[in-house]
Amino acid sequence: MEKSTLKKSVTVVEAMAIVVGMIIGSGIFLKPGIVLGNAGSPAMSIAAWIAGGIITLASALSVAEIASAIPKSGGLYTYLEELYDERAGFLLGWVQTVISYPASVAAQAIAFSIYAAYFIPISGIQQKLLATGVLIFILVMNILSTKCGGIIQTLATVGKLIPIVAIIGVGLLSPSLPGFAGSSQEALQGAGFGAAILGTLWAYDGWIGVTNMAGELKNPSKTLPKVISIGVLFVIVVYALFNLAIFRALPLDQIVASATPGADAANVLFGEGGATFITAGIMVSVFGALNGYLMTAARVPQAMGERGQLPFSRILGAVHPKLRTPANALIFQSLLALVYIFSGTFNTLTDLLVFVLWIFFTMGVLGVFILRKRQRPEEGKYRVPLYPITPIIGAVGGVYILISTLIDAPFRSVIGLAITLLGLPVYQWMKKKKEQ
Repeated sequence: MEKSTLKKSVTVVEAMAIVVGMIIGSGIFLKPGIVLGNAGSPAMSIAAWIAGGIITLASALSVAEIASAIPKSGGLYTYLEELYDERAGFLLGWVQTVISYPASVAAQAIAFSIYAAYFIPISGIQQKLLATGVLIFILVMNILSTKCGGIIQTLATVGKLIPIVAIIGVGLLSPSLPGFAGSSQEALQGAGFGAAILGTLWAYDGWIGVTNMAGELKNPSKTLPKVISIGVLFVIVVYALFNLAIFRALPLDQIVASATPGADAANVLFGEGGATFITAGIMVSVFGALNGYLMTAARVPQAMGERGQLPFSRILGAVHPKLRTPANALIFQSLLALVYIFSGTFNTLTDLLVFVLWIFFTMGVLGVFILRKRQRPEEGKYRVPLYPITPIIGAVGGVYILISTLIDAPFRSVIGLAITLLGLPVYQWMKKKKEQ
């Protein structure tokens, strides 16, 4: 393939759909009971969702300033490379390319097929084959055109919001519902407010993916800060209202005891068809998240390939001359995802990397201080509001997640760190190769 560049075809609406679509997965349908149980009361639960949202928003606003100053494809990998050193950026790109993104893609594909089994009884191997089929469909669409991927993302994001908005509307406006039945009882005995916030932070994950697409956005310096801040704010409001609706629809003890409080609330609000309604909504939600993850995943190995940092860089860094999409990087990420689908290792791998990824995310938030030290923000360019308070809030949230993860899963955290450091010999080898 001849040298070509990625087409600037991602619109503001499509970028917003990537932010919202990658944050809102299946977590909001499944997490309310866990957060409520740990928070101890409806009021504290809503406070935990808002606090988690504020930490996420603070991180997002901080990274948005970096994205505005360094509007290049590759996202956080590129920012770390420019703000810290090449090695820091490479290690993040390494784990994202080889494990994190393809394992997340595999997890979303399998989740889609598991929910599909609600409508059609299928065996374990059939679930994997369906997951493969869905992944190949999304792969082909994204190879043909980034526009196709953007349209899928927009439609899936609108589709996933329909059941959520329906539950919020009916749940908050119905005159008599059995919920809040236990609101006057003694506080629920959970792990505490801190654990409740931690539970919400996983449900807010995914917003940073849009920064990987910076090279394909029109006017990324203005677009990225806008879509990141508005997108995260929108999700905070949706999450808070959704939880309020569930609290009105179900007694508190039932919410805490249920593994699927979203589906239970839909049953109360819409009758027997409620579970079908919510399951279809989750499938659309997961489909959109799958598309978003694959779409943004490919931009990291493509950017690393352009810099000659990976084996087969010339192939991975190539852009299709006619379609102007990162076709080779998309195929590479999909092939790795297929390995994880059929080996069943995706959940283990994503769990191993939680600690490591949050080290890099926290470094990204703190990077705004380095950026300000090196250069004054240009006139008219986006600046993080309430600096330095905003990035401090984001960094404190990141450090809290790191400490909690290290305490809860020390062995997993160390293994994840070891996997990441395996990238160093690759880095040295590729660096020597480039010098020669």
